[in-house]
Formats: sequence, C-alpha cells, structure tokens
Amino acid sequence: MRRFRRISLWRAGAPLALLCAGLLFATSATNARGTDLRPSRNTTLAGLVEEQSRRSASLVRQHAALTQDIEKLQAQQGSIDPKLSAELKELSEQVGTTPVTGPGLTVTLKDAPREVVKENPDVDADWLVIHQQDIQAVVNALWAGGADAISIQNHRVISTTGIKCVGNSVVLHGVPYLPPYKITAIGDRQKLQKALDDSQYIDNLQDYVVKFQLGYEVKNESSIAMPAYEGTLDLQSATVPGFEQTPSGSPTASGR
Repeated sequence: MRRFRRISLWRAGAPLALLCAGLLFATSATNARGTDLRPSRNTTLAGLVEEQSRRSASLVRQHAALTQDIEKLQAQQGSIDPKLSAELKELSEQVGTTPVTGPGLTVTLKDAPREVVKENPDVDADWLVIHQQDIQAVVNALWAGGADAISIQNHRVISTTGIKCVGNSVVLHGVPYLPPYKITAIGDRQKLQKALDDSQYIDNLQDYVVKFQLGYEVKNESSIAMPAYEGTLDLQSATVPGFEQTPSGSPTASGR
C-alpha cells in the first residue's frame, strides 16, 4: 500500500515538474530575445564604454541628418529671409555648428603604461591616469592661444561643452571615452604651442610625464578637417559666478 502511494505521488509530480521546467525555458527565451543570457567579454567596463560610445555616435548622426533635412526643406520653401540666413550662417560658424578646416595642433594624452603601474604599487593611482582637469588645461591653453576651433576625440567643443571624470573614463557630451585623449585645435600653430608652453598647469603635468611616463604629445598639423558640432544646443541651466541663481524662462550662458 505504501509502495502504491509513492508511485502515485511520483507519477503526479513528474508532469508538474516538466510544466515548471517548460515555463522557465519560455521565460528565459522571452527575456533573451534571441541573445545569449550568459555573460560575455563585452561586459567589461571598456567594452561597455565602447558600446555606449558607438550607440551615442549613431544617434548623433541620426540627429544631424534629420536637422539637415529640416534645413533643406526650409530653404526650398523660402521660409528664411536672405539677410537672416546670412546672419545664421555667420553665427553657426561662431557657435561651432559648421565644419572648418585649417592648420593647427593635436595634443594626445595617455595614462601611464601598465608596467609603470605595476612597478609603483605604493603610488596613488590618481597620479598615473589622465583626469578631466588635464584635458581642460590643454583646452583652456589652446583657447588662450587663439584657437579658432577645438575638438576632443573628434567631437567639436562648443561653449556648453562639459568634461568630467566618471570612473576611469572621461565623459564628453554625455558619452564616456577611454584614453588616449586627442585634443585638436585649428589656429596659428606657433601661438598655440606658445600657449601650451606657458601654461603652469601643463608645466606641472610634465613632471608626471617624466616621472610616471604619462603620455603627452604635441603634433603639428598642416591641414585639419574638423567636423561641426552635431548635438543638441538646448541649455538646461546656467549660473553666473558671484550672482544668486534665479529662475529664468530663457537661460543664457557665457562663451568661452
């Protein structure tokens, strides 16, 4: 009698177990959507940063293409006054929404080599990597040297461009980038170089370049084709140093 009950319970439980297994497989297939649920090599930080950068670049290109379509349609309809159109073109060059070409410099910044990091385990890790203030120092020096246009990682720098560190990457226009960092400027090469040489911050950075082999390289460029800024120009908020922040319906920001 006891044997009969055990067999009956097993026969009743087997279909239930199979049903649960089927539900689990179906749930996994739905969540996976045809992809592998197992972790892959792309889950590393570097892989995630590169994937996000590619995705953002694709969206920026789509935004730029749609903006060009709108401008073409407006031009065809003749909705823009010729005088206003000329002013718009001049302003777009100043803002950075127009491609430019010319001679200039490219400054490349790199973290310390891996072997140097291994040979200096007691050294503060922050001394062995490039930070946002290093990039900002180069950009500020190039502006001070009379640069007509600047790009970072081949992305145009405008008045609202922000540079900040997030982990071991630098975020530019909301997109993370890993080193090496390339800052390119169009302008008088001698004046640009002199501005870099006169920068006290860059002079201090050179100490780390010598001691820990941080990468700092300046290259003369006879001709640079710099793309236009393709992101949004919407400004969320801005404050003027020394003044209390007050709500405003049309916030403004100062230039560089």
